[in-house]
Amino acid sequence: MLDRTGPMMLADETTFLIGDDEMSREIATQDWSGTPLGPMSDWPAALRVALGTLLSSKFPKALCWGPELLTFYNDGFRPILGDKHPCMGQPFSQIWAEAWETIGPIADRALQGEATYIEDFPLVINRYGYDEEAFFTFAYSPITDETGAVVGMLDTVVETTAKVRAERSAELRIRELVHRSRNTFSLVSALVKQTHRTARTLQEAEETISQRLNSLINAQAILAGSNSMGAEIESVVSGALAPFRQGSGHVTVSGPPLTIGPEQVIALAMAVHELGTNASKYGALTAPEGHVTITWKIAPAPEAGGEPEFVFSWVETNGPAVTAPERRGFGSFLVGKAFPHAFQGSFEQSYAPEGYHCTMRCGPQNLTVGLVE
Repeated sequence: MLDRTGPMMLADETTFLIGDDEMSREIATQDWSGTPLGPMSDWPAALRVALGTLLSSKFPKALCWGPELLTFYNDGFRPILGDKHPCMGQPFSQIWAEAWETIGPIADRALQGEATYIEDFPLVINRYGYDEEAFFTFAYSPITDETGAVVGMLDTVVETTAKVRAERSAELRIRELVHRSRNTFSLVSALVKQTHRTARTLQEAEETISQRLNSLINAQAILAGSNSMGAEIESVVSGALAPFRQGSGHVTVSGPPLTIGPEQVIALAMAVHELGTNASKYGALTAPEGHVTITWKIAPAPEAGGEPEFVFSWVETNGPAVTAPERRGFGSFLVGKAFPHAFQGSFEQSYAPEGYHCTMRCGPQNLTVGLVE
């Protein structure tokens, strides 16, 4: 129980402070004689009763008293204040000065006898030295004295910032999933049609479609396991290369940890799968000494005054001599068109006798187009 044995804590003055909580102790030890309320011995019964109710509650509450709206609050309300605490006895309008234009009219209605209840109300506040958007579900309720006159208001509040942000994030994710599902359907439809159109036999078409669908499924699985709806490049590349690391030849993958958005994940996975398929059928991965080097980096601007660029490279060495294909199928489209398009970048490739290589370049800002935070 509260120790009321000190010179400023006479029992008859602090009887209403029934708790042994921090805010009760702060009210009891504060010198109120210089405030509009005067010494605690002069406080009206209505204020004492209201404070007793406030301080005995575990729910965040603030009591605003008199025309100045002098503020009392309980332990539950303290976290809402952030670094504004301690501010016991200060006007509510001063404590929340940055938001008073918004909440002031609501407080005025409470002082006129009109209660208010609002859910997930947005406010820009500054409680840690910077402006932030926060959300609150609260009720402003008039407080009356024994004559029925309104003498203050009670703010009962809970912060809902985390809930609102989670709901917004979920909504964005749902929209992204719907969008991605539509894109996936379009991609699968095109994949099946174009593969059948360019395949030499039905068996070749079925095998190619199965491999490409597995690559797409693996990319979707990487996205499904990511909280950000994006993925790191290394995990995408390694997943797409998995079927080709069991044969002859060697593969080196290196680059900094960079996250890309969902559309870029799909495009990169499909492109790397096609490149791996070609390397294992016709390129470096068919030779015992063959090697594939995959790298990515953020490179300095190629010209003075320009912007840095993201560079992704696939280089094959020590394989058989290569020549440009006589015909271009859906795989060529995935690598040369769909891949750079997803990154809003450029693409170049070379069928040099010493080995195939290709490079995709784009602005670093294009790595996360469509990424949900």
